[in-house]
Amino acid sequence: MSFQDIKGQEQAINILQNYLHDKGAAQSYLFTGPQGVGKFLSAKTLAKTLNCLQESGDCCDACASCLKIEKSQHPDVHIIDVSAGAADTDSSAISIEDIRRMQKEINLKAYEAREKVCIINDAHNLTPEASNALLKTLEEPPQDSLIILVTSKPSLLFKTIISRCKIIKFYPFKRSALKDLMKREYSCHEDLAHFLAYFCEGRIGQALSLKDAGLLKEKNKIIDELILRKGSADYRKGLDREELRRYLNVAATWFRDVYLLKIGLSHSELINFDRRQELLRSMGLYSYPALNEIIRFISDAFLYLEQNINPKLLLSNLKAVL
Repeated sequence: MSFQDIKGQEQAINILQNYLHDKGAAQSYLFTGPQGVGKFLSAKTLAKTLNCLQESGDCCDACASCLKIEKSQHPDVHIIDVSAGAADTDSSAISIEDIRRMQKEINLKAYEAREKVCIINDAHNLTPEASNALLKTLEEPPQDSLIILVTSKPSLLFKTIISRCKIIKFYPFKRSALKDLMKREYSCHEDLAHFLAYFCEGRIGQALSLKDAGLLKEKNKIIDELILRKGSADYRKGLDREELRRYLNVAATWFRDVYLLKIGLSHSELINFDRRQELLRSMGLYSYPALNEIIRFISDAFLYLEQNINPKLLLSNLKAVL
């Protein structure tokens, strides 16, 4: 994927393309913004463009260099992404050993690249020891090298690390704009496009990952069984934590919509726009204090999930509150 294929990040892409014309601009970048808005994709695209054999100001995605980087097989482009597939905090931590390996690689003479690149995804997972080690490289980066830190949580990074990077900010789409894009370019029907745009809060990466997951049907089944019919005794007996997290997310969107309808929110801003008639009927069933209690319970439930509470017990308590 080239820069021109990255949607909704024109300002960030312009800055990066200007970097290509001014190699002395910075050797360390910090890409910040919500999950799923194109930060990591842009980092890889910058690495490809810097080393593309076509040298056109954008990557061609077809030359040997671009293909190697896309497949994470380029000897001079290194990606630290230990959080991929990790479920717990310890296994997703970026250790000092990870940074030492990166330092060793980035200080070697390039095999074939014009510029060596290291991308650290989810850089907020750096341990204190790894952060201190990385800081030394940021203070004296090797020639013809670029380090890109990618994070959705910049407040967790050392301030000294942030101060040594040029910050590039990435933003989510406006939800109405993402809805139109999902309809126009990804063949989503009206209800699915609206739900994805508003449920994902304008984050195109998340919307695309969920586009073919049957999410609209699943969320409506959860609304019917868990909220409108209060759930049956045997509904999803084998519920695991990830499924329960989806239930909580759907419940949160439903009661958010009910609450905002009561205070006069435009119907077009509803996440569950396809169920607006049921939402309107639900308005009279809940007082503001009752909605506050439900929303507070759902918020607390996400924390309880991280504390290894029994999912069956939590679901039972959720049904009781609803």
